Amino acid sequence: MPKTAPLRPRRTHLAEPMASLGGLLREWLPRQRWFAGKDRPVADLGLLSMTELFPGCLHLLVHTGHGTVPAPGGTPPGGDCYQLLLNLRTQPSPRLGRALIGQVQDGSLAGLTVYDALQDPRTAQLLLERLRHPGKAGPLRFDADPDRPVPAGLAPRLLDAEQSNSSLVYGDEFILKVFRRIQPGVNPDLEVPAALALQGCDRVPAPVAWFRTSHPYEATLGVLQPFLHDATDGWTLALDALAGGDDFTAQAHELGRATADVHLALASAFPAAAPGENGRTATAMTERLTDAAHCVPALRPFVPRLRAAFAALTTCDVGPPAQRIHGDLHLGQVLRAGRDWFVIDFEGEPSRPLTERRSAHSPVRDIAGMLRSFDYAARQRRPWRPEWARRCREAYCAGYATRAGWDPRKKHGLLRAYETDRAVYEVLYEARHRPDWLPVPMAAIERLAVRGD
Repeated sequence: MPKTAPLRPRRTHLAEPMASLGGLLREWLPRQRWFAGKDRPVADLGLLSMTELFPGCLHLLVHTGHGTVPAPGGTPPGGDCYQLLLNLRTQPSPRLGRALIGQVQDGSLAGLTVYDALQDPRTAQLLLERLRHPGKAGPLRFDADPDRPVPAGLAPRLLDAEQSNSSLVYGDEFILKVFRRIQPGVNPDLEVPAALALQGCDRVPAPVAWFRTSHPYEATLGVLQPFLHDATDGWTLALDALAGGDDFTAQAHELGRATADVHLALASAFPAAAPGENGRTATAMTERLTDAAHCVPALRPFVPRLRAAFAALTTCDVGPPAQRIHGDLHLGQVLRAGRDWFVIDFEGEPSRPLTERRSAHSPVRDIAGMLRSFDYAARQRRPWRPEWARRCREAYCAGYATRAGWDPRKKHGLLRAYETDRAVYEVLYEARHRPDWLPVPMAAIERLAVRGD
């Protein structure tokens, strides 16, 4: 039977294990879906923190980038910090073939075989036990809600669909999101659901356990929440409706109500923001448009009209006050279980700085994200179904208005600006990553710029 290596690494000699692991990680990291630097090789790789979490299982925080390895307390521009859990075994394990990172050739760990520990059921179960029994392991701290006990012995499975993080489901009862790209501070995916639970908002699964680190800085590492095993995400439901020729307006109306419920709870859970400045928002949107047009020539003919949409922010209705929002709302971030909608994944866009993701924004930004998602769904296959998207957009806004007390459709200038800003972001993303999809946001650009609706 394969054996784990009885390691006792010292955090004061971080260069020693990195001399052994560095070559393997430089090759392995760019192949991971959650790694942000796929378009360039890992030039610099440094170890920020290392803790033996279990015998033979190392918890690492590593820095990647093109500059120098940062001192404790911060990461320099252009660098990223990633969380890794590695199993080191004295003998290879055939059952962990998919998790294999490689065999160490040099240094103090030479001869050991390295695996991604989250793909090892035994390690995943031990990780759940850590969360069930709060305490410390070096700089790592495990906490739990005493009123939400987690049973032992739940079988783990790693989700394949995760993109920016890694998620483990335990017995179809709980889901543990392990954050991969780490930034200093409290992650919104812990902060926001915890705050909404105190508000009695049942639209968001409440955290039951979590873990964090104090070195090289305070940061959230993972969150355990109830798993809605009988739920289906909104994107799948929308595509199923389109494929079957079914109407989706009733579901969209209820989703609008659910979004408003969450926004109202967020407004109560977090301090009110200072009065927003539409002029500053318009300037930021215009700058993003200029950068995108520089990269995507197809966008340039529409720039004057799009700039006008942003400039109109300075004269239109200021709209609802800025507050904490979801930040990356779309059909893939909502789940429907029975007749109820739930909102998940409050992390925001992982590529954005954490301070930006935790700051206040207009709730119209979330609404615009969902409206664009309906449009994407309607254009998944030809013939495109723009009328289906239009009906869903109308129903969603109507549902939102019944709960929020104001109608997004009556904030025409504000909604157009935020939807345009989202479409500009989509154009840049598709041009860089999925050129075949570029016609989808470009159709929205033409609609928003030429017709202005």
